[in-house]
Amino acid sequence: MPTTVGVIGSTGSIGRQTLEAVQADPDRYRVVAIAAGGSNLDALVAQIHQVRPRWAAVGDPARAAELAAAVPAGTEVVDGPGALATLAAAADVCVNGVVGFAGLPVTLGCLEAGRRLALANKESLIAAGPVVQRARRTPGAELVPVDSEHAAIHMCLRGAGEHPQRVATLHLTASGGPFRSRPLETFDAITIEDALAHPTWKMGPKITIDSATMMNKGLEVIEARWLFGVPPRRIDIVVHPESIVHSMVEYIDGSMVAQLGVSDMRGPISYALAHPERLPLDLPPLDLARIGRLTFETPDPERFPAFMLAYRALELGGTAPAVLSGADEGAVAAFLAGRCLFTDVADLCASALEAHTVEPVRSVEQALEASDWGRREVERRVARLAR
Repeated sequence: MPTTVGVIGSTGSIGRQTLEAVQADPDRYRVVAIAAGGSNLDALVAQIHQVRPRWAAVGDPARAAELAAAVPAGTEVVDGPGALATLAAAADVCVNGVVGFAGLPVTLGCLEAGRRLALANKESLIAAGPVVQRARRTPGAELVPVDSEHAAIHMCLRGAGEHPQRVATLHLTASGGPFRSRPLETFDAITIEDALAHPTWKMGPKITIDSATMMNKGLEVIEARWLFGVPPRRIDIVVHPESIVHSMVEYIDGSMVAQLGVSDMRGPISYALAHPERLPLDLPPLDLARIGRLTFETPDPERFPAFMLAYRALELGGTAPAVLSGADEGAVAAFLAGRCLFTDVADLCASALEAHTVEPVRSVEQALEASDWGRREVERRVARLAR
């Protein structure tokens, strides 16, 4: 019997690559559920006609009727405000490629149903780590990360039986983005086009800007804390411009295990789908002799203050990580709209974080409200910049 797969966020980069992976191996996988937010309904409909899933859904309830009129016979459209979370429980494996906080109900829907979650949605763990941790304890539930850095750590930890007490330090690698060597005194002149020109990865605008500020690495520290049960003081960031070593685990005996590979998301996606197996992939081989040299640097907090905010959010605890993530969404949106400078992004996030009254996270609703508060606080501060 093929493994059934649900792809939530199917029209995004992770979703599209997942569909390519499963369609290339029809004897092993069968897509039974597809869903997306609704901003690109034509692409979603085209995917449904190509894959012919049993169920489909759109995140925008107002477009459910439009989707229902466009799908082929044999595909049932699930509607309502919880449609994406419903489909997350419909398959053996759910790939959560939803961008933003809309992915949190998908994460919980999958885990609470006791399914395997292939997680590419950062906000789920950042905003509501304690809530997600409770859902992970559901019998049968399994979480395998899709982000390249966390997938790399997951692979490295398998050699230690995934016991956090055997880990000295998790080392998350970072490319350094487009501004690793740019003179710091010129940062106020960084344009939107400059910040979107990532030297290694092809990603969406928000993630690309997060890479340029290195906020993405800070958010990955928060994710790693919840994914692997390692305290923040034992999670490190190292700049690795070649993007060949995707992350490393240092053990208590002084040994270090690293995961290397070409920069291609098909690797982590395949790993999450097939775990604990490994499947052959048509990827270019990693030619270390041609690469010649792998370099590592300590990230400069003066150049990239954003990543340090994640450690501060973890120190504050509770709703602080959710506020930071929401504030970052608001600040990046303001920068992409030309309403603030590149250097304002980290400052806006820091101000929102320190202005927030932290509370313990007890529910999804509370986490979402904290994130919304962060976005609103940044918007209020951006409006002041415009005057």
